[in-house]
Amino acid sequence: MGKYEQIFQSDNLSTEKLSPEESIAAIAIVTNAADISLSKLELEFLVDTIWGFEIFEQYSDASLLAMLEKLVMIANAEGLGALFNTAYESITEELVLDGFAAGVSVIVDDSMGRFYIPKEKMPLVKKLQSALEVEEDEAQGVIDDVILAFEEAEDLDDETLNVEVYESPLKNFTVAIPVDIRDGARIYSQDGSVSFSDDSGTLLRIDYYPLPSEQVIEIEAKGKEKYLRSILLDKYVPQTIIANLAAAKVNHKEYLAEVMEGAFFVIVDMPQGSTISRTSNNGKSTRLDAYRGLISFINNHFFYVITSQHTFFPEDNIPRNLAEEFKEIKEDIFDFLDSIEFYSKL
Repeated sequence: MGKYEQIFQSDNLSTEKLSPEESIAAIAIVTNAADISLSKLELEFLVDTIWGFEIFEQYSDASLLAMLEKLVMIANAEGLGALFNTAYESITEELVLDGFAAGVSVIVDDSMGRFYIPKEKMPLVKKLQSALEVEEDEAQGVIDDVILAFEEAEDLDDETLNVEVYESPLKNFTVAIPVDIRDGARIYSQDGSVSFSDDSGTLLRIDYYPLPSEQVIEIEAKGKEKYLRSILLDKYVPQTIIANLAAAKVNHKEYLAEVMEGAFFVIVDMPQGSTISRTSNNGKSTRLDAYRGLISFINNHFFYVITSQHTFFPEDNIPRNLAEEFKEIKEDIFDFLDSIEFYSKL
């Protein structure tokens, strides 16, 4: 039995239950691992690849990474065949083509100056197609759509990075793009947030939403400091960070009355919580440690949370002085804040 048959013709099932979203991500993992091996998976590549699927549009980088790590653990413990079979059993009929598209996406190549599926990888595509019971005409349509999506995404990235300024869809702010295409720049924009990251560990993010009238009344009743504190510490950090990284904890918090007419600032310690991973000699991928600084404030009837990540690289080998670390993180987030130009709500 060949290596593909061992995966796609396995009778094994995982003891874990998967959601439809996890099932699509699992198919991407299985296909990628069937191509290059489970030990060589690059989770950041998988996050970048599947993030563009509509079903994942509400997921942050951290939550997608956490999902993928869970699925890789299942594959390591129970096998790729068990993970694939469980994904196929869990996926809904209307999402099967999305699952096939996710699998195709991870084996698209651009080494020849264009996006294509190498001839030597077509047997894998055919095995995946057969295992998912996708008809030939449907499969070719999905492959064509995936290639087109890669081409359009590249054109959009080039266009966005070349203009050097990002403008919010709600026209409430613009910001100078703080990452360089030469460092693997990535820009993720969705409703209410935009993040900028690169291969060197940079992560800068802006979350925002217009304040409804009932929240304006709540702010007046609570006071700005108490309101900003409660949103950041009771909602944003637990839902956005701790829900995906239980070991994370707030190490520093303070109200800055002189910043943006009142802002609440926190630093979150995130063991193995960076967006950057390193692979050890045994092939195991581990996320690096990081601190994240977050500052919340209100400007022109919008609520904002600005994020800056500081990743710790093993080769730095520098003892950490918390006071200096916190000062540097605060300076970085203030520098990013200074690069944002806010506009009044029309």
